[in-house]
Amino acid sequence: MCELFGVNSSEKIQLNEMLREFFSHGVEHPHGWGMAFFYGNAVSLEKEPEASFKSAYLKQRLRVKIEADKMMAHIRLATRGTMDYENTHPFIMRDNSGRTWTLEHNGTIFECEALHHFINTQQGQTDSERILCYIVSRINREQERWERPLLAKERFQLLNQIICEITLENKVNLLVYDGELLYVHTNYKDSLFQCRKGKAMLFSTQPLDSDTWENVPMNTLLAYQNGKLLYSGTDHGNEFIDSEEKMRLLFLDYAHL
Repeated sequence: MCELFGVNSSEKIQLNEMLREFFSHGVEHPHGWGMAFFYGNAVSLEKEPEASFKSAYLKQRLRVKIEADKMMAHIRLATRGTMDYENTHPFIMRDNSGRTWTLEHNGTIFECEALHHFINTQQGQTDSERILCYIVSRINREQERWERPLLAKERFQLLNQIICEITLENKVNLLVYDGELLYVHTNYKDSLFQCRKGKAMLFSTQPLDSDTWENVPMNTLLAYQNGKLLYSGTDHGNEFIDSEEKMRLLFLDYAHL
């Protein structure tokens, strides 16, 4: 599976050591790496469709001091979609109000009819990108209905509905940032951890240092702003549990990459 890393803080923190540890896991996740740094609604995106431990650019990048208050990073183990730039996380889209949405995903959508519509319109082939396409389409639909941009709580409530909808029988570990809120979700046991470091909240698929990392609450969408939990959603109960049939489907998908 892929690995996720995210930071949400009210002040910048230095990240080089944790990013070095995170990207060292690229040996087991060799199909791409990416980072997104956030400056309000602006996003600085860096990613390559190659293993993080092989990337000359990333090696040089990590030698320079990296400080951020909002950022996301990803290393990819492909289950769907070829090893190309357009399939490398994170993914970015703007809604019709001009708000930028950034998403990274660890998991697999085995079946979700609502996402099928975007197969022919997305840039790449991943189910992860389709989740973002669906989120932005629903945001646009609500904004057209209300004839105004959605407020933070309204955006959270809509994403809560979407998460409850798409998690049934699907593995959906997500970090999503909308320029204001960081949305965090897991429905797979022991696959997303959180750590408080002063005014910062950090999230990672695996603990990255010797500090105390706790499991992110299961099956519940959370939203953070400046390092503080702002909203907590519905416990949908759609825990993803591995099965032989799902593992067979993953094997078949991987064999065709």
